[in-house]
Amino acid sequence: MSDSTAPHDGPDRPDRPRTVLLRGGEVHSPADPFATAMVVDGDGIAWVGSEGAADSFADGVDEVVHLDGALVTPAFTDSHVHATATGLALTGLDLAGAGSPAELLERVREHARARPDDRVLLGHGWDASAWPGQRLPSRAELDEAAGHRPLYLTRVDVHSALVTTALLDLVPGATDVTDLPGYAPDAALTGDAHHAVRAVAHDSVTPAQRTDAQRAALRHAASRGIGTLHECAGPEISGEDDLTGLLELAAAEPGPRVFGYWAEHITSPEGARRVRELGALGAAGDLFADGSLGSHTAHLHEPYADAGHRGTGHLDAAAVAAHVAACTEAGIQAGFHAIGDAALTAVTEGVRAAAERVGLERVRAARHRVEHAEMLTGATIAAFAELALTASVQPAFDAAWGGGDGMYARRLGRERARTLNPYAALLRAGVPLALGSDSPVTPLDPWGTLRAAAFHRTPEHRISVRAAFTAHTRGGWRAVGRDDAGVLVPGAPADYAVWRTGDLVVQVPDGRIAAWSTDPRSGTPGLPDLGPDRPLPVCLRTVVGGRTVYEHPNG
Repeated sequence: MSDSTAPHDGPDRPDRPRTVLLRGGEVHSPADPFATAMVVDGDGIAWVGSEGAADSFADGVDEVVHLDGALVTPAFTDSHVHATATGLALTGLDLAGAGSPAELLERVREHARARPDDRVLLGHGWDASAWPGQRLPSRAELDEAAGHRPLYLTRVDVHSALVTTALLDLVPGATDVTDLPGYAPDAALTGDAHHAVRAVAHDSVTPAQRTDAQRAALRHAASRGIGTLHECAGPEISGEDDLTGLLELAAAEPGPRVFGYWAEHITSPEGARRVRELGALGAAGDLFADGSLGSHTAHLHEPYADAGHRGTGHLDAAAVAAHVAACTEAGIQAGFHAIGDAALTAVTEGVRAAAERVGLERVRAARHRVEHAEMLTGATIAAFAELALTASVQPAFDAAWGGGDGMYARRLGRERARTLNPYAALLRAGVPLALGSDSPVTPLDPWGTLRAAAFHRTPEHRISVRAAFTAHTRGGWRAVGRDDAGVLVPGAPADYAVWRTGDLVVQVPDGRIAAWSTDPRSGTPGLPDLGPDRPLPVCLRTVVGGRTVYEHPNG
């Protein structure tokens, strides 16, 4: 891909929008399935069409970008992220791939030696579900590895954590942390005990460290062709300063757009007004109806296969109804984190009760959201469709933990595990889908996310690459109430990414998900072949609002 500057009439003026012609590539646009060129005027798309027609624009633009066969797509939207935690994982102790307690402890030792001045040592990403005997390191072992310093290590799902004695000693208040629900002497902390130590760990991050972490996350997202992020903040996840700081940073520096959600339960106009004052779109995101399957805290109708309980529900239908009614009356989005089937029942029953109170059409028009929505049934899928709930889902969860021998099967048994993440059924029912990563739970990796959706470990839940692509671009914008973005057509925002990739293909629109068609008569824009053995596309450039926010160093 190469750039050249074209002549134009008159000098550049600050108030004159720059125009850019991209040509000689493949432009993924429903306006023209065979488009090879695109004109950007300022912050919007002005034209999409053929190479021959591009000649008429060449002399009147400020810049010509020769794509050299590259693919241009709308920039992706990641509909569920935690930017500060992502940045800290990118720049701190990464425990992903640690295959045993011994390997985790060695990584902790190395990190502690490299960070002698950190008040609290932070790490993320361990997953004991495949460790020998699923044994966790003891607190004494963690104390020794950390040099008896405060240490906070979140599990990959961020719903439990390993900590040292020195961190427990920092928890303030009259109630000893060992008396809180979720505490165990030599196990990962969950529930209230986890929330207490998480608050202390997060308080140890200085404003400068937080900003650096957020900037690292935004830059990393841009390098993956992501133009928009939905930040899922909240009082049980991160502080108000974390959310407002991120929104200010995103507004001040070139990078992905950030839409924020604040996961606080509200029941009054005053609560909704406070959410707006934070700059959030709604009281949504990770408002916890339950926890996670990996940490045995998702709320189930029947007990876990490998534990004698059903997890924990945090919101009943009445609490959900009060929240949704208040948000709907205030004109903001409501939303919930719900993974287990019992949690999803509570959410859908509560939203339906709110609809009876304030009106079904008002609830539908608000586009309320449910994050994760993993253990759906036919009844809850039908309720999502009836209530126009957006399912904000993470296909990489299935890639990581699905299948007959995965963590889901160990937690639930194979039969229940096969019901998880039923994307095809959601689409058949007309439920709006928005795709994301829940980063740092799974990586910022949009093409990998599409592959995970198209090659779901349970074949009947697979969807086409095209449907997944729409959910990861336009679907993310629709989830924030915008129907005019996430697609390359005249009038849309100039948010796009340029990719180096192989041949473009169109999936056959039937049940044979692994079959492909390159027949041009289909009139459908092609997308990269995301077969399991194929290399994923490489991002060469990301543009947001007409401004380049990332360029590949060798692009």
